[in-house]
Amino acid sequence: MTTPMVEAIEVHKSFGHVEVLRGIDMTVMPGEVACVIGPSGSGKSTFLRCINHLERIDAGAMRVSGQLIGYRESGGKLHELRESEVARQRRDIGMVFQRFNLFPHKTAAENVMEAPRTVRREPKRQARERAMALLDRVGLSEKYDSYPSQLSGGQQQRVAIARALAMSPRLMLFDEPTSALDPELVGEVLDVMRGLAREGMTMVVVTHEMGFAREVGDTLVFMDEGRIVEAGDPRQVLTNPRHQRTQAFLSKVL
Repeated sequence: MTTPMVEAIEVHKSFGHVEVLRGIDMTVMPGEVACVIGPSGSGKSTFLRCINHLERIDAGAMRVSGQLIGYRESGGKLHELRESEVARQRRDIGMVFQRFNLFPHKTAAENVMEAPRTVRREPKRQARERAMALLDRVGLSEKYDSYPSQLSGGQQQRVAIARALAMSPRLMLFDEPTSALDPELVGEVLDVMRGLAREGMTMVVVTHEMGFAREVGDTLVFMDEGRIVEAGDPRQVLTNPRHQRTQAFLSKVL
């Protein structure tokens, strides 16, 4: 039996008195693309950040490749891991944020080289060769030595994707990767993500791009007020949503 790549079991998360996640159950199998949609404040980004323990969950369990993330189980209780142990777990999980978060004083290649050099102690030449190959892969072969200020938003986001891929992750998380881009630049980022999906990369994508979800997603999850309201085949959910709340949301965005 294949182990799920992502398994969320009754995940709860609160910020102060505000309950942001209210018992999220989700399974993503290896090679699948799960797209998560919903209104602002529904908990989508918080859930994504819980997958790699950027946010600590309050109850439930989060597993990646069968391994508890952020905790170990002992004597029937969960004990939080040290930050160094969590960092090791995150090596297998790439994440791309809304904002590109590139180092402004480093070139595109240097941004991509950073994690392999500092975390894995890769030799500089090896790390640069791999960085150049990854920048080629995202269509930026002319931009190795360009600084972020010399790149468009779409190009910066593609550098960010290459940077996430530099650690050879088994899972990629995308938090609304096109929402900060001008409309004409969205397509170039989605094309890179389509390529990753074709290559079999497991992906969880929080997105407003319904066309991408319909075309590339294996599962579409609609969240509202910290809960999963509806989930299923993207084409089915988008064309014939069962839940009234899903219908109301899609009527405004499609």
